[in-house]
Amino acid sequence: MKAIICTKYGAPEVLQLIDTGKPVAGNNEVLIKVKATSVTASDCIIRSLNVPFVLKMIIRIVIGFTKPRNPILGMSLSGVVETIGSRVTNLKTGDEVFGFNRFEFGTYAEYVCWPASRPIYLKPSNISSQEAAAIPFGGLMALHFLRKARLSSGQKILIYGASGAIGTAAVQLARHFGAHVTGVCGTQNLELVSSLGAERVIDYTDENVPTVADTFDVIFDAVGRRKHSPFKALYKKSLSQNGKYLSVDDGTPKMRTEDLQYLANLVECGHIKAVIDRCYPLEKMVDAHRYVDKGHKKGAVVVSLVNDDD
Repeated sequence: MKAIICTKYGAPEVLQLIDTGKPVAGNNEVLIKVKATSVTASDCIIRSLNVPFVLKMIIRIVIGFTKPRNPILGMSLSGVVETIGSRVTNLKTGDEVFGFNRFEFGTYAEYVCWPASRPIYLKPSNISSQEAAAIPFGGLMALHFLRKARLSSGQKILIYGASGAIGTAAVQLARHFGAHVTGVCGTQNLELVSSLGAERVIDYTDENVPTVADTFDVIFDAVGRRKHSPFKALYKKSLSQNGKYLSVDDGTPKMRTEDLQYLANLVECGHIKAVIDRCYPLEKMVDAHRYVDKGHKKGAVVVSLVNDDD
């Protein structure tokens, strides 16, 4: 099978296309033929190891010292279950699925074996495989933090980084929960964030943006502390007395199949949708990583291995 491997930590050019053996499912695993995957900011962090020294050492210990122990990166996918292990009961051969796995990786390939206990669920029938691959990372992350904030109907939330993979999902989920959403993003993404349900959209690149007069029950930083802006400090002052400030850097979210099922139901009911910036073939994985490294993608960057018509 064709696969992209990470030969060492570094720039996108460390990624190489190779031919390698097709994996075999163990008793508790499923073998999935990958139709599409996505390139997330987390993938790029793992590949580049461009993080503070302490975190860099932790990643080396956990994932691999000079390169990832599993050189095939990739956390999210959509595809078809080709075979199942003898102890797998929640999936069957031929199921169209989508899923997320932040532990074993492996989706930058034509086939991947994952434990059936990972968040894997039936793909929503009303979207393409490419759209399905764009949902799990941002959707599961956003859902985790909005639930952690206990966001409820009528509350006011400000989402910083509202145009990224996590941010676009957070805007849609917050509106579904009945919250009043203010999104913060760059000039070129104002219309997108508004179309997703934000009642107000603020351009963080506008030097003339006034102090936010509103107060917010929840402020969600969907880009994390690696990206700095004078507006972050400004908006923190707008948090209500008992408000909650959350960042994607806060802890390690638990990803559950039930949550993926919840997202699938919302997609099928038309309450949320995938937002895709660009789509690349597997052979252009280096280009995909270069683009994500720029830090200005809208929604997800998808890598397509198989067309839905194939």
